[in-house]
Amino acid sequence: MTTTTQAYGEDNFGFTTEQVHAGEVVDGDVGARITPIYLTAGFVFDSFDHAQQRFAGHDGGLVYTRYANPTNTAVEAKITALERGVDSLLVASGQAAITVALLGILRSGDHFLSTPSLYEGSKTLFRENFERLGIEVEFVDDPHDIADWKRRVRPNTRAVYGETIPNPKNDLIDIGLIAEFAREEGLPFVIDSTASTPYLIRPIEHGANIVVHSASKFLSGHGASLAGVVVDGGNFDWARYPEKFPQFSTPIGGPSSPTLTEKFGNKAYLEYTRTIIAGRLGPTLSPLNAFLLQQGLETLSLRVDRHSRNSLAIATWLESQPEVTSVDYPGLASNPSHAIATKYYPRGTGSVFGFTLAGGQADARTIIDSLELFSRMSHMGDVRSLVLHPGTTSHAHLSADERYRLGIYDGLVRLSVGIEDEADLIADLELAFTKLRASRAGGAGHVAATDHAADEFYSVPEPGADDVLAVSSTVAGSPALTARFSA
Repeated sequence: MTTTTQAYGEDNFGFTTEQVHAGEVVDGDVGARITPIYLTAGFVFDSFDHAQQRFAGHDGGLVYTRYANPTNTAVEAKITALERGVDSLLVASGQAAITVALLGILRSGDHFLSTPSLYEGSKTLFRENFERLGIEVEFVDDPHDIADWKRRVRPNTRAVYGETIPNPKNDLIDIGLIAEFAREEGLPFVIDSTASTPYLIRPIEHGANIVVHSASKFLSGHGASLAGVVVDGGNFDWARYPEKFPQFSTPIGGPSSPTLTEKFGNKAYLEYTRTIIAGRLGPTLSPLNAFLLQQGLETLSLRVDRHSRNSLAIATWLESQPEVTSVDYPGLASNPSHAIATKYYPRGTGSVFGFTLAGGQADARTIIDSLELFSRMSHMGDVRSLVLHPGTTSHAHLSADERYRLGIYDGLVRLSVGIEDEADLIADLELAFTKLRASRAGGAGHVAATDHAADEFYSVPEPGADDVLAVSSTVAGSPALTARFSA
């Protein structure tokens, strides 16, 4: 560690100081300033007895990288400090983080509640993969209506799940309101904070119990590697509910041995998830990827601040364009989520949002193909600006009616705004809109566009028509499976 005697993660330092220094390890042998990459599968034992003690957990030392590695541990400590948690676990991806976080709580026969607006990959994980494990998800209709939550609680309900800034619609939830409901029901509140990062909000400070991130996104920031993290807030009393969560109140090694909560206290959940869930299923993060994540974390606040400022400027510009019917950015005063944004996100509301074009898919295609600085790819939280059409990619496996109910209209374009110069990004968008207007001026009134991903045909209205598209579904297509899991 560095030479300070003051603890990180306890408001002794500012955010940017902690993102640089918290958790770091100075190599004692050669004095390397940066935490080294420990590329090793296992760790040497001094003797027969030493190995026995390690496997018995008596000395707390390292056994195998699948459970812990010095590089990963340093990064976990940094994220724990930034989130104000008690412990963290790095895994191989954001999907792995969501999976192990919930499997640390849930088992076959359990039921959990979720907010309705989520990353589509999480929904398919819950509806299909978790269903095969005998775990049922139920989505509330209105996350702001506590009565809706309460009427869905069952005797086998075991968790509540949501996202800080839902991808791609940005329809914010009141974290404190849902956290209070979960606490009253004796349920842990798990929240995905990928799109916000601890720089914009620390969900644990608002009552959430477990935070997950796809660290491939903003935490890493450069699109160079995959990673995920689970952060334990240490603020849920597992021992209070032994019938609901027997894994924490059952003696570890027999009747005379301690339970997880007795041995590990408020870190019992993370210890169980690390050793029993992640350790056995094996979604281990490579120490090399942990090192890349560490490098990204050191500039997190600088990047996210720039992301957010750029996004507000671009959202404001988009809102003034006549071809745009809506901009899903909570930082705008006109947005339905603006009041929640003001309450919970004083530093900004991130940089992943959608805007809808009146001309539907045809206009979306023109805009996306005309952009030059924005990369067309399924990722977000990169220093580079990215663009995607959710209706034919991440949400292509849904029917047209399902997409419309979610607000994934044919004209919806998703942006992940990077840290480039604001003026250059707006100029790129201006060029794309200029090409759109030119194509409209010289084109036919109604353009039949084939959606190759779902074999559906859309009737695109004349310029100035209401944002209502006639949809006729001719063939129930089978979109590429990859669309179900892309960011």
